[in-house]
Order: sequence, then structure tokens, then C-alpha cells
Amino acid sequence: MSIPLPFRQRSRRTEHDEARADWIDERRREARIIVADVVHHSDHMLRIACRVLVQHGETPEEREDARILLVVLEAKTPGRAERHRTEPEGRS
Repeated sequence: MSIPLPFRQRSRRTEHDEARADWIDERRREARIIVADVVHHSDHMLRIACRVLVQHGETPEEREDARILLVVLEAKTPGRAERHRTEPEGRS
């Protein structure tokens, strides 16, 4: 005989998964707020928000829109990637 559902204890994995899902939902919500108010946020914050939405967006359209905005932000600052490299390209 099994224990009725309301009295079963949840496994730690389920609690962990729920906590992680809640955390991701909150980050997604914050990212959407930043992208919606693009004028009042730095390019750095917008890049972070776009990366969150590219990876965790709920729909393919949301992920694609975030990816496109990220491309636009990167194009806005040409040479940015080269400035932030830890090692020059000529060295191995």
C-alpha cells in the first residue's frame, strides 16, 4: 500500500528543480524588464538580459528577438570583443 499523495514528502531533487525553475523565472522577468526599458539601461545590462532571454526565453520568437538585439548591440560597438580578450591573437 502506498502513502496518499498529499502526505508524501517531496524528494530533494524535486525541491531543487522547483527552486531552480523559480530562480530562472525571476531572472527571465528581470531580463524582460531591462529589454522593455532599453533607453534607461546600459549596453552591458542589455547584453546580459539578451543572453538570459536567448538561453531561457519561453518561445522561439522571444529567443530570436533577443538574439537579434544582441547582434545589434555587438555591431554598435565594433572592436569591443578584441579589447576584452585576455591574450592578443598573435600569441599562442
